[in-house]
Amino acid sequence: MTRYTLRTDGSRRGGGDGSGPGRGSGDGRPRVFTVVELVSGANRLLETSFANCWVEGEVSNLRIVSSGHAYFTLKDSQAVLPVAMWRSSLARLRFRLENGQSLRLLGRLGIYPAQGKFQLYAERAEPAGLGAMMLQLEQLKKRLAAEGLFAREHKRPLPMWPRRIGVVTSPTGAAIHDILKVIRRRCPSRVLLAPAVVQGDAAPESLRKGLLRLQEADDVDVIIIGRGGGAAEDLWAFNDEALVRAIAECRVPVISAVGHEVDFSLSDHVADVRAATPSHAAELVVPDASVYRRRVGESRRRLTMAFRRRLLDERSRLDHATHRIATSGRRLVADPRRRLTLLLRRLEAQHPRQRLAADRRALGQLSQRLMAHHPRTGAAAARRRLDQLRAELEHLGRDLTRESRVRLARAAGALDALSPLKVLERGFSVASDPQGAVITDVAQVALGDRLDLRLHRGAVEVEVRGTKSST
Repeated sequence: MTRYTLRTDGSRRGGGDGSGPGRGSGDGRPRVFTVVELVSGANRLLETSFANCWVEGEVSNLRIVSSGHAYFTLKDSQAVLPVAMWRSSLARLRFRLENGQSLRLLGRLGIYPAQGKFQLYAERAEPAGLGAMMLQLEQLKKRLAAEGLFAREHKRPLPMWPRRIGVVTSPTGAAIHDILKVIRRRCPSRVLLAPAVVQGDAAPESLRKGLLRLQEADDVDVIIIGRGGGAAEDLWAFNDEALVRAIAECRVPVISAVGHEVDFSLSDHVADVRAATPSHAAELVVPDASVYRRRVGESRRRLTMAFRRRLLDERSRLDHATHRIATSGRRLVADPRRRLTLLLRRLEAQHPRQRLAADRRALGQLSQRLMAHHPRTGAAAARRRLDQLRAELEHLGRDLTRESRVRLARAAGALDALSPLKVLERGFSVASDPQGAVITDVAQVALGDRLDLRLHRGAVEVEVRGTKSST
């Protein structure tokens, strides 16, 4: 080991002779230093030997004074080192100093003469251990965000009813058990597990391979990737850049469920959906069957009510249309029916039975007048005379009635023989123009005229094609 001695001029001289700071130069008397000489010499020695060194430790006793300078102690398990960081160096830090941080400092060693205090004058500081990892993570996060991997427009919606659910996680961890428990409770579905290591150096590659294997299954519609809670170091595999890019390139939607609700990883940012826990991921990917049963029941009830209302409306429209058709039908046949009734009445009025009934009524009236002049008082002689006259009258009346009946019968026979209906019954017909005038002469018609022929039963409509004069 090289030994150093301090000269009076502050320079140092190396040697192995065992001479030290208290020895004289030649007269045997010791060299006595003032305090400032000794402290300044030691300070120059430290600044020369440790002018630009790195040191790592834990921050404690942090104190930032009103001038903006920071003073704290950097320690490890065996020693402590006072540290001073001026305000200008502190302003260049990208993080805030806190007690308990593990830092790697760059600076120079020296002695503060006013207090004779040995300390490190720090110019730069960066997180050490997990802190360095967090700094590296922040840089990777910014780079991936700049590439657009975290953009919201790239997020895909989850399928409502996935055919099969892929899960990338440890087969023995709590995450897969929580996922299966929630799926069985909400709506039993098919699950395809890709076993993977979720912690340690081999975890990123194992997770990425599991993700790629699940994409090869045609019926996997959504993938859950994650694990249960743990320390930040335990969840670090889900910040791997290759895994993050594999999630971004996955052909099906991916749900990231890493740790607990307070834990965030790069996989959470790049995934289509971030779940607070694995159980929450299962709730997001599997619909609640009971809710949909209630919705289906409500929809069925509303559909039934709507169908009944529609049926009643259609029935009402059908009844209205039926009524309109019936009314229109009655209107269509009303006029022909009235005309037929008038024709029947006219025909009935011209029938011989009507004339015979009129003669009978006249005869009855004559009988009533005869009975009105019948004597009802007088003497017995007159009564006898009346009886005689009555007898004669009855005799004469019978004779008169007999002749009248004979004449009436003959008249009825002649009338019946002269009836147009009898003529029609024998095959003849009566022709009339559209106005109802009977055609008796060929001169009354012209070619192309339309005539009505009355037959014994019914009538026909004919058109004049030619005429013949009777000779």
